[in-house]
Amino acid sequence: MSASLMMSFLLRVPRTPRLSVLAYHRVLPAHDPLLPGDPAAAEFEQRMRWVKANFDVLPLPEAVRALREDRLPRRALCITFDDGYADNYTLALPILRRLGLPATFFVATGFLDGGCMFNDVVVEAVRHAPGADLDLDDLTLGRHPLGSNEQRGRTIGRILARLKYFELERRREIALEIARRAGARVPTDLMMSSDQVRALHAAGMAVGAHTVTHPILSEIPAARARHEMAASRARLEHIIGAPVRLFAYPNGTPRRDYHAEHAALAHELGFDAAVSSAWGAARAGDDLYQLPRFTPWDRGHLRFGLRLAARRFTASYARA
Repeated sequence: MSASLMMSFLLRVPRTPRLSVLAYHRVLPAHDPLLPGDPAAAEFEQRMRWVKANFDVLPLPEAVRALREDRLPRRALCITFDDGYADNYTLALPILRRLGLPATFFVATGFLDGGCMFNDVVVEAVRHAPGADLDLDDLTLGRHPLGSNEQRGRTIGRILARLKYFELERRREIALEIARRAGARVPTDLMMSSDQVRALHAAGMAVGAHTVTHPILSEIPAARARHEMAASRARLEHIIGAPVRLFAYPNGTPRRDYHAEHAALAHELGFDAAVSSAWGAARAGDDLYQLPRFTPWDRGHLRFGLRLAARRFTASYARA
């Protein structure tokens, strides 16, 4: 059996319908060695053509209803984006519209209209940092080599793996301090404007809440978690003039980045469903407030398809 036929077979099983959900962040004009997980526009379009040929691509709100009513197509798949980057509108949207594919965009509202997320402050700082290394020992973040793009990329990963769990205000302060030491400008054009979010909705795309400041919910008090979730939705509903019924947990690992009480809170606040970054694919009867998602790192269609097929064989591990 050829690789393409085997892939076609694997994507049609198991017999119980499963929902695969792709989780993107950015689509770039060209490959960026410091953002290896984010596809260039041409690569993204090729992947979307492959997805369209192999899956029944549904709007996430429709897929949630189908899960609830146990009428999910066997090869159901949804496309999602997190955070609210401007290239979601300028690059991803035209491709999706050209191919007739729906997507859901989860927006962290505190960064709209000129803001910058802490992780991007760090990325641009490391990108522009002079010298052979970056000494952050006094910030408890270690000393890191900068001799090549590969080393800079690994440095970014190591810093962010720790920094994202810092207290919110301290996280922002340290990111800005790293930028100051590197002599790097904090970008003001990476995130969408309110008008672009409104235009996504007008184009038929779904808009979901993703908190205000992108905290790790398990690291903040319950009252603040409630505010982050509710205020994000309220801001988005004001922007698009329509209900916002979907939520995405920042970072999204069950039991580490959010707990069962946050899933219960999403339900209490009136969201129809929430997505995580847990392993697996959802089926009827799974918790709609802990839907798993798949981050599509692989560049080749074969490896991407095999990894996606493996998740479709696995029941959701989204259990906070």
